[in-house]
Amino acid sequence: MTCELARKDFPILERNIYGKYPLVYLDNAATTQKPRQVVEAMTEEYYNVNANVHRGVHFLSQQATELHEASRETVRRFLNARSTAEIVFTRGTTESINLVASCFGQAFMREGDEVILSEMEHHSNIVSWQLLQARQGIRLRVVPITDDGQLCMEEYEKLFNERTRIVSITHVSNVLGSINPVRDIIRIAHEHDVPVLIDGAQSTPHIPIDVQELDCDFFAFSGHKIYGPTGIGVLYGKEKWLDRIPPYMGGGEMIKTVSFEHTTFNELPFKFEAGTPDYVASTGLARALDYVSSIGFEAIEAHERDLTAYAFQRLMEIEGMHIFGPKDISKHDAVISFLVHLPLKGAGGAIHHLDMGTLLDRLGIAIRTGHHCAEPLMHRLGIEGTCRASFALYNTRQDVDALVAGIQRVSKMF
Repeated sequence: MTCELARKDFPILERNIYGKYPLVYLDNAATTQKPRQVVEAMTEEYYNVNANVHRGVHFLSQQATELHEASRETVRRFLNARSTAEIVFTRGTTESINLVASCFGQAFMREGDEVILSEMEHHSNIVSWQLLQARQGIRLRVVPITDDGQLCMEEYEKLFNERTRIVSITHVSNVLGSINPVRDIIRIAHEHDVPVLIDGAQSTPHIPIDVQELDCDFFAFSGHKIYGPTGIGVLYGKEKWLDRIPPYMGGGEMIKTVSFEHTTFNELPFKFEAGTPDYVASTGLARALDYVSSIGFEAIEAHERDLTAYAFQRLMEIEGMHIFGPKDISKHDAVISFLVHLPLKGAGGAIHHLDMGTLLDRLGIAIRTGHHCAEPLMHRLGIEGTCRASFALYNTRQDVDALVAGIQRVSKMF
């Protein structure tokens, strides 16, 4: 199946907005649309297999458990993890990062110890470490970025010292589209015997991930950003680390024995999965990963690279257009953040991102506006927010043309 043929699997793309304009959905970095195959698999399970997993001896529970654990194996294959023991189901990237910050921090970090982040991080990879900072007095060290939105790798190397305990960095910026050199990031950290957590929320839908080849210690991603359901995500962790850190939450499922005097914990990965899991969402996630795999990342990358290059070319035809992030497409993922500057009585000014987004919406064009949960990055760029168009495998050049025409129409209003 090709990306062009895949579009028919997403019924929402046939919608008319305000009963007038065909939907042009360019907010994929926030969440992707879901193909029929994902929704139908989840519906089928709710109608025919619904029962709590792992605990029941009856037929439905056994069948639901088999589906849930088969989904874990699908994730393992997708990431090329060594074992399903290294695949922990969470509610998404945010919970995965919080789990590592809390549990790794509790086990291995003390007052004055340091975590290395970057200026382009999502709030989930900042605030979770700040909570640890407030509890335990750790320090946050920040890798700066260049003016064109790339990590200053020389500065990164200088941040390591005897108090560095972990590196936690995004694979792809959700604002700039910058593809970070994670292999070099991991190699340098490991030379200092420091583990690395990679935030893969924005990379997993677009780039093939092999956690063994990357040699990352932790990797997090969300189902809803890769054509799967909301409310489920994955934390991959090397078994040697998951064995050594304490559980994130207590409750059912994550225990072996409980008494009022003492509790022993379950084996991996169940030690980190307290309570009833979203076993139907895990099926949906597995179907989404199978769907992407059936198209193939070679085809997806080629399609999205062409689309991003075409969007760059067309957007730069607009007077006053300013695009943030790398201009080299090979270092740029399928995300474009921009502002449109217009002359205002002799002084330069930009159309406010909220105005642009609101007016494009009236034309049926869905983009993202604001700080994109990356306020420190906005401060670095000296702006309050941007407009962001982000692409998926089902987007087309016609979508880009509609965006450009919409921006031109809005610009004329100012």
